[in-house]
Amino acid sequence: MVRYDRRTAQRGAKYVDDRRGSGGRRRIGGKGAVAGGGGMLILALLAAMCGVPLAGGGDDSFGIEAQSPLDGSPGSVDTGGVEVVDPDADTLAFMQFLMADIQDTWDGYFDQAGQAYQYTTLVVFEDAVNSGCGRATAQVGPFYCPAPGDQQVYVDFAFYDDLSRRFGAPGDFAQAYVIAHEVGHHIQSITGISDAVRTAQANDPGNKNEYSVRQELQADCLAGVWAFSASQRLTEETGQPIIEDGDIEEGLAAAAAVGDDRIQAQAGMRIDPHTWTHGSSAQRVTWFKQGYDNGDPELCDPFQLDVNNP
Repeated sequence: MVRYDRRTAQRGAKYVDDRRGSGGRRRIGGKGAVAGGGGMLILALLAAMCGVPLAGGGDDSFGIEAQSPLDGSPGSVDTGGVEVVDPDADTLAFMQFLMADIQDTWDGYFDQAGQAYQYTTLVVFEDAVNSGCGRATAQVGPFYCPAPGDQQVYVDFAFYDDLSRRFGAPGDFAQAYVIAHEVGHHIQSITGISDAVRTAQANDPGNKNEYSVRQELQADCLAGVWAFSASQRLTEETGQPIIEDGDIEEGLAAAAAVGDDRIQAQAGMRIDPHTWTHGSSAQRVTWFKQGYDNGDPELCDPFQLDVNNP
């Protein structure tokens, strides 16, 4: 299991906007926004992308559709002054920890490159939510909205039950992988990668899905970079490692579980690489491991490298 301390979780509360139920508490965080989105440490990647047909440009969702949210799992609810215990309180605290730890990691990388990192927010919702990208239901799964004025991550906790039951990827590190992947899309957004990808898709619509796959694989790789960083650190409260033995296996299982080929096979569909938007199970595992094994975001370059053998 991923060890986390409540001190960091409390610090991360400002990066979680809880919109569940009528009693959901709204927390919006931010730090050192860079005017215009700025550049960052993946400078070699950005340079390579200029004037080159790019890969990526997905919908910034996690890649699978969730089933209908489970009944009986609301957040804090206003019941006439009587506070109801939140059954997802531990999950919420874990999300707060993750949003602090993942983004502190990226803040450090940006700082090394002489750049300021723009913190994002995780919006927790149930059933449906309004975002800068429009209204979305829980069925879309976790997603990132890159629209100006938004640039936030969205998740319904019911998705984690689907990830465990339907896709065989239980565990808190699997949950962490999902959030780190979506924050990876935030990195792509604030560095201009997402915009460049959309331009490439518009100029080369015949390869739109190929571009999408490569962008998603980069987000997987960036999630692996965070996992590498977390494996080097101890919790503030107990001094124990954040990541235990077996956690990475959970992440790899989650990456494999949401490959386009596996999803198509599970749905009884013909496996067709031309329709993929997020990559195969093998590709998603490969690129998560690329980030985890190297801990270097500049090696997260599926735009120029073989997506099967980076």
